Amino acid sequence: MHLALRDAGVDPADIGVVHAHATSTESGDLAEAEAIGRVIGGHAAVTATKSMTGHMMGASGTVGAMAALFALKDGAVPATRNLDALDPRVELDVVRGEPRTGRWSAALANSFGFGGHNVSLVFTR
Repeated sequence: MHLALRDAGVDPADIGVVHAHATSTESGDLAEAEAIGRVIGGHAAVTATKSMTGHMMGASGTVGAMAALFALKDGAVPATRNLDALDPRVELDVVRGEPRTGRWSAALANSFGFGGHNVSLVFTR
């Protein structure tokens, strides 16, 4: 995430939306949440579309990138579904219940894969 921000020339404070990889595994989701908090901070609206689509393996990264792009274009972040009780160790603004609307200038999308393939993309308006 840090390298993606640097390469894009975007300050972490400018990221308004994060599409998390979020596979609903306690250790993976907590590690990602902690990394997002360290790199971006707790101000961004965080969403995870796998809660609605399931894990589509290789296609998941594309869907996450599209969700981040549409959030910037349309001003709407989808809610993370089926998340009734957020782990108290997650200190992020996770969008739950209803979609979030707003105007953001930058978004970040995470996609992780087997064997240590990790990608973070930064999109700007």
